[in-house]
Amino acid sequence: MIDDRPHAVAWWLWALGLAVVAVKLSNPVPMVALGAVIFCVGYLRQSPAAWGRSLMLFVKIGAVVILVRLIFQMLFGERIPGHTLFAIPSVALPSWAAGVSIGGPVTAESLITAGIVGLKLALILLAFGAANAIASPRELLRSLPGVFNEIAVAISVGLCFLPELINAVQRVRSARKLRGRPTKGIAGFRGIVVPVLEEALEHSMELALSMGARGFGRTSSTPSRRRSALCGVSAILGVAGLILGTYGLLSAGSSIPNPGVLCGVGAVFLSLGVVASGRRSVRTRYRPIPFGWRSMVCVVSGWLGLVGISILQSSSPDATSYAPYPLVWPTVSVAALACVAVGLVALAVSPRPALRPSGRSKHMAEATSR
Repeated sequence: MIDDRPHAVAWWLWALGLAVVAVKLSNPVPMVALGAVIFCVGYLRQSPAAWGRSLMLFVKIGAVVILVRLIFQMLFGERIPGHTLFAIPSVALPSWAAGVSIGGPVTAESLITAGIVGLKLALILLAFGAANAIASPRELLRSLPGVFNEIAVAISVGLCFLPELINAVQRVRSARKLRGRPTKGIAGFRGIVVPVLEEALEHSMELALSMGARGFGRTSSTPSRRRSALCGVSAILGVAGLILGTYGLLSAGSSIPNPGVLCGVGAVFLSLGVVASGRRSVRTRYRPIPFGWRSMVCVVSGWLGLVGISILQSSSPDATSYAPYPLVWPTVSVAALACVAVGLVALAVSPRPALRPSGRSKHMAEATSR
């Protein structure tokens, strides 16, 4: 059977492209549309496995981020003049604390500005939350270069620990209910936490031992010192190029020439160093999922919107940017909405995930077969 799913790396690259789009946007209309696109794709393509149920958790975390940003703006934010909605009792601060305030008048303009910043952070969290709910973390770790084998082993054990912990809590709680023992309060917590942690840790250790027995993370016995040194130098030069190039792109008064080219060269050197370092690994992959045309379309759908938003920023800034001075409704641009909607193309190239039977129905089926 041919696996026609997009690769896990493709989903994370798709999420990265949409997160960059969220960073470049400040108009709430396309930002809300971007959130709807991410949630739609994540909800329709989320995995039925235990790790695929995290989408709503990221939605709640994003809502908390927006709420906290608004509260901080009301209590400690800069007092921006405008249309005053209400006032909070203020505290006088010394002269050396200029720019910081506690309480005071709260304007609609300040809340809108804080809400846009909070929404931007929430969209970034939602993008990577959708990728986490769609793509298998283990499949993503298996696709890492060989130089990250040790890190992948540790993360795989951690990813195995959390689902086993959730399942163990359900099993121990059901067993205590059948025995008539408390499952809530301090007594219930005391009776659940010890067997749950013991069982989850035991399963994780078994996973680590089985991965070590199969040679996961094993390296070549005769590594070349010259190649290792060249790989290290290449990686260091790549990281330095990325840092300097990023600083040149983000800093308006930077004197670094051609920061975009410097970022590209740094990425090339870093990739060469990582790939060449992975050659020392002797690990093999059993039936790896190919990075085919579906994966390429998925990646392009996440980054094509960034190209369109970047063009709109230079040709029509009001379509992607918004400032509540004066306090008017934001511009609704069909072109900006179309650029954001390109992310939905990932739905067309990804099949609907197969439903798995629940734990109760699975046990009933096993009992019936016996």
